[in-house]
Amino acid sequence: MKIAVFGAGGRIGSRIVDEALNRGHDVTATVRHPENYTKIHTHLKVAKGDLFNSQDVETGAFDQDAVVSAYSPAAGIPPSTITELAVPLINGLKQAYVKRLIIVGGAGSLEVAPGLQLVDTPDFPAIYKPVSLAHREALKIYQKENDLDWTFVSPSAVIEPGERTGKFRTGSNQLLSDANGKSFITMEDYAVAVIDEIESPLHIRGIMTVGY
Repeated sequence: MKIAVFGAGGRIGSRIVDEALNRGHDVTATVRHPENYTKIHTHLKVAKGDLFNSQDVETGAFDQDAVVSAYSPAAGIPPSTITELAVPLINGLKQAYVKRLIIVGGAGSLEVAPGLQLVDTPDFPAIYKPVSLAHREALKIYQKENDLDWTFVSPSAVIEPGERTGKFRTGSNQLLSDANGKSFITMEDYAVAVIDEIESPLHIRGIMTVGY
């Protein structure tokens, strides 16, 4: 398959690129500064692109089977940009006639009880709230989109670099926790779940989560 990854230089985006390449897919790593992107692989192309520009999205998505948006605002960039990119991203894919979209989302929109999302719980860390709320607002935009085959992939409450085990659970809109009540996933296994979903779609136009 041909997969374009926007935000390929980020911590999660880079792991999604690696996972896709390791499975033999052709990957286009779309970044704002290609001169700083050093990964080399026979099945990897590097392209310059800005998610906030629908024309750039169209160019980066052209002739791809699937597009992954792994955008994460850098230090000093407002979290609201997570929401702002949704419209140019959607428009760019439509212009490129590409239907399959994977969005790297946040855990805050997952339910911990019927009608109660994680971001609205009393103990939710204040430092992560702006990003989580921005992801939630972006999700509302994607949920109105019926022309694209989108999937919003929410991680567990904690996602960190670690081991690729290939052993995890997936779900829809409810937070996953292990037997000890811990909600956790490594970035490596999250990337596995993303490529699994691209290869064998199970959550078209919906939320998907992954955890142990």
